[in-house]
Amino acid sequence: MSDSPTTETAILGGGCFWCLDAAYRHLQGVAEVLSGYAGGHVENPGYEAVCGKRTGHAEVVRVVFDPAVISYADLLRIFFTLHDPTTKDRQGADIGPQYRSIIITLSDSQAETARQVMAEVEEARLWPAPLVTEVTGPATFWPAEPEHQDYFARNPWAGYCRVVIAPKVAKFRQRFAGRLKENALS
Repeated sequence: MSDSPTTETAILGGGCFWCLDAAYRHLQGVAEVLSGYAGGHVENPGYEAVCGKRTGHAEVVRVVFDPAVISYADLLRIFFTLHDPTTKDRQGADIGPQYRSIIITLSDSQAETARQVMAEVEEARLWPAPLVTEVTGPATFWPAEPEHQDYFARNPWAGYCRVVIAPKVAKFRQRFAGRLKENALS
């Protein structure tokens, strides 16, 4: 799905793409979430290659959204609550450049908004250390393999889902309950 007159696209990486996917797909105004890879130098990488740490790609989600319902700035504000943007190339036990905090901007306007939201997050001292989130211009997005799409919903009893994703999703749902789609509340 590409931008239409009523939608925009955001590409965000905050550790394992399964966690971001599990949250963003339930927000009002979000039309599509697709897990994938971006920011690297290899064409059409796969999961094993990206995990091998030699492609330069980050695990990311592509979020297609309606800016009349949820702004790009609000997607970023939520992004900074879904992962730790102060740890370079890691999220918890997940270590490597594929897990880096990254915002891939698709326009000058997105780049400016990303800088503004990052300054807002820093000023609010939401995190005890400085942000290390990389902000970079447009990059090719490569969709991840089908088994990585909507992973949490399809594998809720998998160990990683129960230990890592479920607590993040529960915290997200509590914090942003008023922004969730009706079917996400059950």
